Amino acid sequence: MRLTTWNVNGIRNPFSYPPWNAARTFPAMFDILGSDIIVMQELKIQRKDLRDDMVMLDGWDAYFSLPKHKKGYSGVGIYTRNATCAPIRAEEGLLGVLPSPSGVPYCELSEDQAVGGYPSAFQIAELGVDPAALDAEGRCLILEFPAFVLFGVYSPANSNGLRDDFRHGFVLALDCRIRNLIRSGKRVILVGDLNVSRNEQDTAKAAEDCRKNGVTHEEYISTPNRRIFNHLLIGGEVVGERDEGREQGVLWDTTRGFHPGRTGMYTHWEQKVNARPGNFGSRIDYVLVSESMQSWIKDANIQEGLLGSDHCPVFADFHDTVKLSDNDTALLDIMNPPDVFSNGVRQQEWRLQNVPAFSAKRMPEFDKRRSIKSMFFNKKSESSSGLDPQLTNGDRDEAKHASSTGEESPKKATVDSMVVGSKNAATANGRLDIPQETSVDQNDAPVSVPPPSSLKRKLSAPVPSKGKPIKKKASDAGAQQSGNGQQSLKGFFQAQNKVANGSSSQGAQINGKTEDSNIVGSPSYPTSTAQNIVDPTTLTNNQTPTPSQAPSSPEKHNPPTTPHGNVATPPPPNVSSTPSPSKFSSQLASAEASQRSWSQLFAKPAAPLCEGHDEPCKTMQTKKKGSNQGRSFWMCARPLGPSGEKEVATEWRCRTFIWCSDWTGGGGKKVEKGEG
Repeated sequence: MRLTTWNVNGIRNPFSYPPWNAARTFPAMFDILGSDIIVMQELKIQRKDLRDDMVMLDGWDAYFSLPKHKKGYSGVGIYTRNATCAPIRAEEGLLGVLPSPSGVPYCELSEDQAVGGYPSAFQIAELGVDPAALDAEGRCLILEFPAFVLFGVYSPANSNGLRDDFRHGFVLALDCRIRNLIRSGKRVILVGDLNVSRNEQDTAKAAEDCRKNGVTHEEYISTPNRRIFNHLLIGGEVVGERDEGREQGVLWDTTRGFHPGRTGMYTHWEQKVNARPGNFGSRIDYVLVSESMQSWIKDANIQEGLLGSDHCPVFADFHDTVKLSDNDTALLDIMNPPDVFSNGVRQQEWRLQNVPAFSAKRMPEFDKRRSIKSMFFNKKSESSSGLDPQLTNGDRDEAKHASSTGEESPKKATVDSMVVGSKNAATANGRLDIPQETSVDQNDAPVSVPPPSSLKRKLSAPVPSKGKPIKKKASDAGAQQSGNGQQSLKGFFQAQNKVANGSSSQGAQINGKTEDSNIVGSPSYPTSTAQNIVDPTTLTNNQTPTPSQAPSSPEKHNPPTTPHGNVATPPPPNVSSTPSPSKFSSQLASAEASQRSWSQLFAKPAAPLCEGHDEPCKTMQTKKKGSNQGRSFWMCARPLGPSGEKEVATEWRCRTFIWCSDWTGGGGKKVEKGEG
């Protein structure tokens, strides 16, 4: 079994990169990852943004903890493969103050329904933050398996000191909850983006920052959040005496445990400076397990070659058989509810009703929903069992019970007795006595109507279909509106002749509407006279217009002819309206000059060439607070090197630096001297 954690920086963000952009589906992504449990962080969605392709996945169950207020912010999701594992409990939040699907806060549920380990009132008071606000940001998702309790976490980042108290309170709450669970005898796995590194080995810029700021190694590992994190780790370096209640580390760093001396094992790279190609990053994503589970882990590593985010996936592989109470136990037996697996062999099929109520598939907006595959599978199983597919769930159960016991269904007996009773009544009285439960169709035949609570029946007679509305032909509409409106695009720009009321030489008046048929500069054709036009509304039902009376559209008029039968040639257009060649060329040159001037006014200046590689620079914006905040500048477009510094005569970023306000655009001329 494999467990993978990945900060995806937006749940759909990986689909813009290979290899995920080939299929662009979550099952295809999970197959490439080869994992049975996938924990994602920083989904950047809310509950209303969940879609079928995120939740209704065949062979997978899904759980989400999403922010309650902030949009496009944080969010944690866990996908579990139904064939290998199924949780027995699920909840969101560290402190248990959020309401469960039943409406009761998680910390107030009974012991058989709650995960446990909730901080006491005294422990919550020491956090210094509002418990509801701490759990409302969608930063922690907890699944409990018989083998262990899994924490999927997205810890708050260092936001320039603006949320230090909130971040510190979150780390304290995480440490408290995990230690409480371990004291109760449960095993714990903590995975996710914890936004903190252990020491200088896990951060590329740590050594340079310490040198610039004059920070010693002891001071670096003793920052508040890093100190608590090292207290939590087995073998974590802590300066001075350990805190009370944290005398020992309880979690083992799997990745560092398998690669203790490996440098450059980073899981996050800054996108703003394109630091990933040069591997100038930090390791802040972890898979941490309880001390008793060290022998369970077969391998652990990072997957820095998989693109799709500013983080890379981190995984841990488990042995198929693990030590449990000095006995060899199949991992599948303790990764599913009791009696589902026995010695690694499945005994019961996975069922949605057996998963925790917090499952996304059991949300009201996704409950009672089925995928295409499950619909065909269920239909096939129902048809093979001989049951009517139109039966409701309760009726189907009764039918199954009756077939197994040989008894007649009470509802079926009631319906049959009603039909027999109606026939007897008709025979005895010589006429049709309609009982209360029957109705008469169009042929006066008795039809049995079951009561509202009985089975659904097909209609005894086909319902006459409603007649389709007769569509009007285009020719009919054209006959009535042939002269209305604009006939061509040219007519929009040319003036039309004024038509006097009652004149039939220039237009025809139909139903009180006057139609202009002639356009200035266009050939004139004879039209139908007013006396030949008959209003169709004046005809009776039995009358039809004769060919001479039927209205005709202008498109069907014949062009004028000469006495000899030849088609008359329309008069040529007014020659005076056509500009001379010299005037036309001058107008065209003026338009082109105006277009060039506007293009030059709004065009971006040509990028300068960097001094180190003679390549076009890229523009960036200063976000650091100070007098230059908001100013744009040009810099070398190459990625930052492993040293994290601008270099000379190397393949990495050179020292070219130009303020955009100082660059007037020299057609991409090479910069002679950079600064900065």
